[in-house]
Amino acid sequence: MKRIVAIKIDVTKIDKERLYKGEKGLYLDAVAYIDDNPDEYGQAGMITQSVSKEEREQGVKGNILGNTKLLKVIEDTAQPTAKPIAQPQQSSQNEQSNLPW
Repeated sequence: MKRIVAIKIDVTKIDKERLYKGEKGLYLDAVAYIDDNPDEYGQAGMITQSVSKEEREQGVKGNILGNTKLLKVIEDTAQPTAKPIAQPQQSSQNEQSNLPW
């Protein structure tokens, strides 16, 4: 099952100290919490800024940056088709008798 999700982020809530420089740009680690049952406003979850494992263990929570809205759920109906295994052809008795050995 696939989900198409819209994400809204309030960039003023990003803790700029947690941004890090990567090989191809400036990055932000975030976590999306997505629920299959939207609330009364149509929101299906939230986005928070990631914190380290040590911080999580200490009870530190990342800033809530925004929310998510479930736009579409796509059922994966395609069943993988099993390809039959090719059986080696068995030669007839006549073909075997014509062999030189």
